[in-house]
Amino acid sequence: MTFNEINMILHLPFFGGGMDVTGEANPEQAKYQAAHHQLVASAKATKMAHEIDPENQVGCMLAAGATYAFSCDPKDVWKAMQADREGYFFIDVQARGYYPSYSKRFFKENNINLVVEEGDLDVLKNHTVDYVAFSYYSSRLTSADPEVMKETEGNVFATLRNPHLDASEWGWQIDPLGLRITMNAIYDRYQKPLFVVENGLGAVDTVEADGSINDDYRIDYLREHVREMGEAIEDGVDLIGYTPWGCIDLVSAGSGEMKKRYGFIYVDRDNQGNGTLERSKKKSFFWYKKVIESNGTELE
Repeated sequence: MTFNEINMILHLPFFGGGMDVTGEANPEQAKYQAAHHQLVASAKATKMAHEIDPENQVGCMLAAGATYAFSCDPKDVWKAMQADREGYFFIDVQARGYYPSYSKRFFKENNINLVVEEGDLDVLKNHTVDYVAFSYYSSRLTSADPEVMKETEGNVFATLRNPHLDASEWGWQIDPLGLRITMNAIYDRYQKPLFVVENGLGAVDTVEADGSINDDYRIDYLREHVREMGEAIEDGVDLIGYTPWGCIDLVSAGSGEMKKRYGFIYVDRDNQGNGTLERSKKKSFFWYKKVIESNGTELE
């Protein structure tokens, strides 16, 4: 995969692209120009990989999650479509080989004038990816009403609280069916194999007196997502792989915390950097071992 969560450059430009756009007269111009360079670099890397070995499979990677409309008001539906297109923009180029038609109006209305070097568009056209990979943690909910949107949570992707869903301790809404919806939407759009490369639950884990860590909440989260992934396969989606986030506890990229844990393996370290770094297997470790051994058929 050429770039991890390539669309993050629009939401966290320093984290996603090493860019400080606070002093830019037109931050959107700076971000999309950088995105163009990323897209060309991705195409060149894909070209090189195929030249090295024609059997190499090269993919792109999107921070994904279907955006739902807050209501059946057409304005809300349109806002949700625009939100999804913001991420699809990158994959449209990487998977189809050209800038999508809707980007022309967006660039015009936001005074974005890309500097495109000679040969760039040919590279994009001739060296598309073989598969589409993505991360999925939750779905999103949006509205065209600015007053309604004031209620959004403080996550990377602004989202309203969906009353039909539970949420993690960090406000990430838990939506297994949303994974199936997202998979179908992406596959319908590109007709290329998919690879789910991130999916997991950040939570506070408690070490019991006997040393065990009973993270049933993580097992429940992953079980239901794997189940819906299976439903998407039955829907006809070509899925070539799944890797959860993650194997071992580490510092959360989103919040900078150690206590927001995702792993199957516990690491003795706290937010202040205290701890022995000793590692121990959580209940989810043994559960997921069975999932792997059964290729997803043993989920209980």
